Amino acid sequence: MLTVLLAGGGTTGHISPLLAIADDLAFQDPEARLIVLGTEDGLESRLVPAAGYELVTIDKVPAPRRVDAAALAFPRRLMGTVTAVRRLLKERAVDVVVGVGGYVASPAYLAARSLGIPIVIHEANARPGLANRLGARLSRPELIGYTFANTPLPGTQVGMPMRAEVAHRDRRDPRVRAAAAKSLGLDPAKTTLVVTGGSLGAAALNRALAASVPALADAGVQVLHITGAGKAEEVVAAAAASPDYHVVEYVDGMEDAYTAADLIVCRAGAGTVAEVTTMQVPAVYVPLPIGNGEQRLNAADAVAAGAALLVDDADFTPDYAAQTVLPLLRDPARLAAMAQAAADMGFPRSADRAMAARVFAAAGAAHPGRAYPERMQTKEELAGAAGADGSGADR
Repeated sequence: MLTVLLAGGGTTGHISPLLAIADDLAFQDPEARLIVLGTEDGLESRLVPAAGYELVTIDKVPAPRRVDAAALAFPRRLMGTVTAVRRLLKERAVDVVVGVGGYVASPAYLAARSLGIPIVIHEANARPGLANRLGARLSRPELIGYTFANTPLPGTQVGMPMRAEVAHRDRRDPRVRAAAAKSLGLDPAKTTLVVTGGSLGAAALNRALAASVPALADAGVQVLHITGAGKAEEVVAAAAASPDYHVVEYVDGMEDAYTAADLIVCRAGAGTVAEVTTMQVPAVYVPLPIGNGEQRLNAADAVAAGAALLVDDADFTPDYAAQTVLPLLRDPARLAAMAQAAADMGFPRSADRAMAARVFAAAGAAHPGRAYPERMQTKEELAGAAGADGSGADR
């Protein structure tokens, strides 16, 4: 029986791809034992049990950023978590460790290496984090996959493991687009701008678009503005007299928003860029101005391909919206060219399968090759495309 420990958590950016990999493993080998390693205070404490997987927690041991008492205690605390993970790996007879980064990945990698257990890694961001840079040194290139082609790790671009509803949606079908628009209370016949700062929202995007409501209304543009939890008030007030400006705090099922959009304005987190590129939505990316610059790098390939624009957070102003966003919305030929540029990138759609295939290979087990039901099939498979055999190919 195959036993796999999947290490990662803290944010949805780690948990979502981890669960997508787990789902493919569980489908291909229903007898496999899948254990998720996380922390008690991360989102995994809620999302992993809700997805039906066992969660085992360890202490969070962040790498020190400066020399202080915490830094002096770091080696001892890290080795304590490594020892705990080693014990878990031995007790459960784990065959493969899968890591997606985050606080718990480093001790999992170190524990696995000490026991000779193979390590499979997925890196979401174009700029890898500390944990996966460490893990890449302890693994083999053929067991490493990453989302973006410009990621400086050994391995192969596989894309982002994501829900089939996003990865396999065909927004080019007019009937699919119309159904998505109607599900969101939008008019399928109108040019649609979607604005989102993610679940936490983005103040700069909210302010700039709130000030642009009159111009967008005059242009006949329909807007779905997803403000983030608790951040709708200013935008709602600005859009009160504009019935085509729809303000919500959250959308459950972003595939409908992507499908309805003629253009999206959004942050450039790895998951967002991967989903937008996969669904071939023309985009204006406004990278988060904090962090280590990974969001700008996440968007770089799409921008270079002509599928997206990129603007600094400080420069995303009402003037930018009026001078760049609005003319783009009025130019269907350019929007079509951007969507085609995204299609021409050949961004991988089946990263969950590709990573699951690496797990079976790492364990020295044959891929089960179970045929995917319609709900899990790619649009190419649904169309009977030649060569789509469901065996975990990278593309």
